[in-house]
Amino acid sequence: MSVYEARAQRAQAAMAQRGIDWLFVSHSTDLLYLIGFTKQQSERLALFMLPRTGRPKMVVPGFETSVFDKYATFFDLVGWEETENPVDHVVRLVGGSGQTIAIGDQLHAIFLLRIQQALAGASYVPGLEILARLRMVKTADEIANLRAAAQGADRSYEALLGQPLLKMTELDVIRFLHAELLKNGHQAVGNGIVGAGPNGASPHHKTSERRLERGEPVVVDFGGSLNGYRSDITRTFQLGETPREFKTIYEITQQAQQLAFEAVKPGVTAETIDQVARDHITRNGYGDYFLHRTGHGIGLDGHESPYIVKNDRTVLEPGMTFSIEPGIYLKGKYGVRIEDIVVVTENGAERLNQAPRDLRVI
Repeated sequence: MSVYEARAQRAQAAMAQRGIDWLFVSHSTDLLYLIGFTKQQSERLALFMLPRTGRPKMVVPGFETSVFDKYATFFDLVGWEETENPVDHVVRLVGGSGQTIAIGDQLHAIFLLRIQQALAGASYVPGLEILARLRMVKTADEIANLRAAAQGADRSYEALLGQPLLKMTELDVIRFLHAELLKNGHQAVGNGIVGAGPNGASPHHKTSERRLERGEPVVVDFGGSLNGYRSDITRTFQLGETPREFKTIYEITQQAQQLAFEAVKPGVTAETIDQVARDHITRNGYGDYFLHRTGHGIGLDGHESPYIVKNDRTVLEPGMTFSIEPGIYLKGKYGVRIEDIVVVTENGAERLNQAPRDLRVI
């Protein structure tokens, strides 16, 4: 049995527990997880249909069946012609009314609307109920890919610090980091954030042509994918003399990140980790300047379950992977964020990122 067939069977078991008759997934990381292949969605419907029991089906454009042939070892392909309505095939395969269908959360809304109109008697629930739990706990192979991606990001950051930074713009920095990620084993890169000086006080600053200046901190947040698995790292460094308050908020952020890491272990909830980091920053007078959640799950997606934030009561288990990235942002001045990817182990946690977290002054 392939790893993908095993995943489909685990999904079917979860569907049976929840009384779900079908799981519908289109091109997305969910499809990549379930069959080992995906591509960009288009106006042509491609739909993986997993029944509660029995052999899965995949409705695809007829001229693309050859693309899927080598992946269709445990499911059947159903091709549709350009003059056909692919939803007619979906209706035929479902076969009856009154069924409960789980919808993958990356299915285009227009496809869902068409399916709902054609299968008006069905009930619809989020596919996240099935897929999030399966995807949260990573296998040893998945963790190995995430570790390799994190190591590539670490090396890319170290390479950046050896560059003539005062001659660079924010855009120059992110382009350099993306090139280094590709050198370090990544097959694709993300958008990334570089915020120099006051731009670092915006957690999702749009990287610009602003030049890095002496005496300013710089926040760099970047990553990409290696064998489909994502890297994501944030570091903050200082160019030249360090302002006293910046040094203070850096130390507070670093302490919060360490305390949150030490709190990770099986049995605690995701929101507990957020609370540990938030409480430390609040006790030190900067709670109002911690503007976002402490972290997010990571795997085939850069952001996925669990989320390290209040009200996410997911109980941590060995194999779960997520970021820990507290920050403090002083509008008009500067910001600090320190981010590592961690994996829950039997006794605690392991950092996948090893790039130094102490303040680097260049």
